[in-house]
Amino acid sequence: MELADLALLLGPKQPSFRARQLFDALYKRRVYNVSDISNLPQDIRHQLFANHPLGLPSVERVFDSSDGTRRYLLQLSDSRTVETVLMPEGKRNTICISSQVGCPVDCRFCLTALMGLERNLTAGEIVGQVLHVTRENGLDAAKNPLNVVMMGMGEPLLNLENVLKATRLLTDPSGLGISEKRITLSTSGIIPQIEQLSKANIRPKLAISLNASTEEQRRELMPITRKHHLTDLMAACKKYPLRPWERLTFEYVLLKDVNDTDRDAQRVVRLLANLKCKVNLIALNPGPGIAFETPSDERVERFREIIRRSVPCFVRKPRGRDIFAACGQLKRVSEDLVSINENVTSLA
Repeated sequence: MELADLALLLGPKQPSFRARQLFDALYKRRVYNVSDISNLPQDIRHQLFANHPLGLPSVERVFDSSDGTRRYLLQLSDSRTVETVLMPEGKRNTICISSQVGCPVDCRFCLTALMGLERNLTAGEIVGQVLHVTRENGLDAAKNPLNVVMMGMGEPLLNLENVLKATRLLTDPSGLGISEKRITLSTSGIIPQIEQLSKANIRPKLAISLNASTEEQRRELMPITRKHHLTDLMAACKKYPLRPWERLTFEYVLLKDVNDTDRDAQRVVRLLANLKCKVNLIALNPGPGIAFETPSDERVERFREIIRRSVPCFVRKPRGRDIFAACGQLKRVSEDLVSINENVTSLA
């Protein structure tokens, strides 16, 4: 429900600024309890508490990594759960958020894909993840750099309406005030929605999950390619209207002896020719049920060296592997932390 509509439901004689008071409480002061909205009359607070819960997520479990990463299993109002990850690094913090419960895109190297799709998240549920993590950890985008990456559970472009609404809420200067430059959306390559995204006045930066150097290879690793072909995806990227400060990001998960050869790297360079972009390499983060292996550090570095001759290329440092918080590892768990660590050790 929109806050303006909620304000009307509170009573026909309510002043017009009630919606703004509610917005300020939720998105600026990040109030979690209706009783703490002190500038609302007591009868209004009672009505909200009884009939209109704030709908913010609650914590089911928290897992802390040895590298400082924190993984949250957050419960939604219908008891479904999603994963959210906080990755601190110096004064900068990055929050990885989910856009769906599960994911319908069956990438062969991703744990989330094993869940399938349960439902889309609302804009409030998407933003609610950021509200929770910033509140619990005392984070403020006005004081220290805060990045938000839509790289958690789900394919954001298959929930584009709510993702864009959430982006507007995240960037609102009267609320969290996070810059568009610090919000990134990662997609497997849903071509029609890439065009829709490009037309939005306020939108995240675009990251493409590439992961292969040929059509055939990508179809095996990412079955979505059967519908959205690699050649068409690259054409859509070439047409994508970048803002003056912006580059496309291409993410490439390296799988041992599958897509990590010198020839793969050379083909990637040709695919990205004449694009204003950068490449982030991700050595596979292992998990139970994933049939691939992680390449050696030497192989990753060799791949990077070939690409960086033509395109800026970086190796993304794995964060939170020991708690299944790294890229491609997000999947709801009920096991205790000891069990999780045993699984990671056996895969190392």
